[in-house]
Amino acid sequence: MNDTDLSPLPAPSPPPAGTRRARAEIDLGAVRANVRALRGYAAGGAGLMAVLKSDGYGHGAVPCARAARQAGASWLGTATPEEALALRAAGDTGRILCWLWTPGGPWREAIEADLDVSASGRWALEEVRAAARASGVTARVQLKADTGLGRNGCQPADWPDLVSAARAAEVEGTVRVTGLWSHFACADEPGHPSIALQLAAFREALATAARAGLDPEVRHLANSPATLTLPASHFDLVRSGVSVYGLSPSPEVGVAADLGLRPAMTFSASLANVKRVPGGHGVSYGHTYTTPGATTLALVPTGYADGVPRHASGTGPVLVAGKLRTVAGRVAMDQFVVDLGGDSAQVGDEAVLFGPGDRGEPTAEDWARAVGTIGYEIVTRIGTRVPRVHVHAQAPEAAEPGATEPVGG
Repeated sequence: MNDTDLSPLPAPSPPPAGTRRARAEIDLGAVRANVRALRGYAAGGAGLMAVLKSDGYGHGAVPCARAARQAGASWLGTATPEEALALRAAGDTGRILCWLWTPGGPWREAIEADLDVSASGRWALEEVRAAARASGVTARVQLKADTGLGRNGCQPADWPDLVSAARAAEVEGTVRVTGLWSHFACADEPGHPSIALQLAAFREALATAARAGLDPEVRHLANSPATLTLPASHFDLVRSGVSVYGLSPSPEVGVAADLGLRPAMTFSASLANVKRVPGGHGVSYGHTYTTPGATTLALVPTGYADGVPRHASGTGPVLVAGKLRTVAGRVAMDQFVVDLGGDSAQVGDEAVLFGPGDRGEPTAEDWARAVGTIGYEIVTRIGTRVPRVHVHAQAPEAAEPGATEPVGG
């Protein structure tokens, strides 16, 4: 496989025992190919950070981290320090940034695990300085500026004080400022006026930090949509999240396939019941669906406890018996029904809720449109009752052709 080869990989082996009710198959070959494609977008030699928050967007953080590293990701990123510490415990030795901190967080553990930590205000900087003194290890800190998103990050009025204090901490030896960064609000809407304003605000934040004497290793602003559409924002590093897993950040940015991305997750289940019913038969709670005539109903044994949105009732698309169907009636906690009409199926046959689309199945983005949300939510909400089965675990150069070795995650 070359760096831009996103063709479908060979069919995987049959699912392991215990995954037949429902399963999320994760194609690590697709993750590697997506990382390579995204590196191709990075302008001016910028590195790539693969973001693995929320258990790798529901795909399994540890296996996806290995795949991303194999494909050349120079950094990994997580929201919480606990997520980053778990990657360290699993054996990752490269650079990892974690950014969502609260007072009393595991600063010392993070410093001693050789993580880069983020500070958005003086309180965080003071806590990391204290932890560094206690551990005797210089903390690697990245300072986040609020350039307009209005969530985390230091406001422009407070930024000069933060960077001056960080420089003083560098002089005393407790801190090394390794990065300066921020986050876009509307990069998934190319041309939005806030984009240029945030880019200008970030450049000003960098200039203020330089005047304070800071000389970081990396400056980064670009998220997935900016990686794909805004080279001027790439600086030293781009942070790619949902695009690593083959989803487009928004319809305005483009369709995944057109962007050179391949969805990595296929969510499927085995039919638990198939039966003929007469016309006028109510289906599921509330009888919001009644069969229009004699028909065949198929029971899919997965529901909102597994992450299938309850508001997909009557709208969610599913591939069963070779055709696209729609959820009939309400999604329940553990199951939902599809009406097969005049078609037939067998207990144990596969129902595919979403996947890459190669076999005519819906995609996560199809589900997002059906329920009025975004693809990010569809993949990250798949629950822990659904086993992740990782295939194509080895990089192509280290595996036999067509290898489909499952790995943990």
